[in-house]
Amino acid sequence: MSTDTRRGNEGARDLHALEREHVIQSYARLPVEFVRADGPYLWDEQGNKYLDFLCGISVTNIGHCHPRVVAAVREQVGRLMHVSNLFYTEPAVLLAQRLAESSLQGKVFFCNSGAEATEAAIKLARRASPRGEIVTVHGAFHGRSYGALSATPEEAKQAPFEPLVPGFHAVDPTPEALVHAVNRNTAAVLLEPIQGESGVHVLSNELLRAARSACDNHGAALVFDEVQCGMGRTGTLWAYEQTGVVPDALTTAKALGGGLPIGALVTAPRFADVLQTGDHGSTFAGGPVACAAALAALEITQDPDLLAKVTDMGHRLYDELERLPHVTSVRGRGLMLACELDISAPEVVRRALLNERLVVNATGPTTVRLLPPLIVEEIEVDLALQRLHAALAAGEGDG
Repeated sequence: MSTDTRRGNEGARDLHALEREHVIQSYARLPVEFVRADGPYLWDEQGNKYLDFLCGISVTNIGHCHPRVVAAVREQVGRLMHVSNLFYTEPAVLLAQRLAESSLQGKVFFCNSGAEATEAAIKLARRASPRGEIVTVHGAFHGRSYGALSATPEEAKQAPFEPLVPGFHAVDPTPEALVHAVNRNTAAVLLEPIQGESGVHVLSNELLRAARSACDNHGAALVFDEVQCGMGRTGTLWAYEQTGVVPDALTTAKALGGGLPIGALVTAPRFADVLQTGDHGSTFAGGPVACAAALAALEITQDPDLLAKVTDMGHRLYDELERLPHVTSVRGRGLMLACELDISAPEVVRRALLNERLVVNATGPTTVRLLPPLIVEEIEVDLALQRLHAALAAGEGDG
């Protein structure tokens, strides 16, 4: 399909101008239009091929347009697209069963995004406890809706939208600070085992154990936000599996749908029946098409060979990133990594995209985040390293 045909009467009118005129400017987009994708690769409207080491921010974990996900969606969309949660549909029930059995053995509430999963977790915790306070830690990101934003202790994100939802208390991500913060007024502690949006900061197992103990001592719920670090990203299906700490509930989204929007709150048995009929809901949540995609994506991601490769490729990428010019440190786990630079990360990301056809992103002035597809092969890891090296080496004057 030609560009003119695809854009109707607008013909060859500049897409960037159309976007500025008709789309609310809440995103700072880079000047590339992607039109096609397959596996770890993207193509722009001019036919240039890019290596994608961002995965739509950890969404296309099993690669773009995975054939099994595409087949599941095509079959389902031709049979039944939507009926609402007033009725039974097989994909949603089967997905709930498989999510629960693969994690906390409780029950599942479906939604459409990570932020919505956070909202459900907050309501679960406050429904279970009359006390109501939610403890989080600095550096966290839990979403942009009001409850999720209130749980995200970053002034730049919160200040323009105050007053926020009350009852949230953020502390430093240390065992001592967290234990001190949890008391008889605490309904839940909400943590990302690996903080994604602030630059891939791994919370220590000591901190997670302290959170588990504090919650047990005060009857609070421990909730893990695995929206970005879950679904195989760290080398196990769920990040908590590598910590020795089991939460009372977890949130998932992003990669769950294999590229389609779906989120979920998964509980342990203790909290499985807290939310009652009428307590929460969503029109589109758990729709047949998204659940069919998620069933396929979950089955693919649970493959032990795939998860083992995530660990292997993660080690390779980590070790080689440390050797690149201008990289001062590397952190992360599996294929969820970030490197600190002594030059401008946004400029490096821009050069990587426009000059080297490599997609990564900057989470801060000196932080580059890499979220490669879990299906990535050694040859693609090496290619990404070559391209990132070139983008870094070209920035001698960026400091």
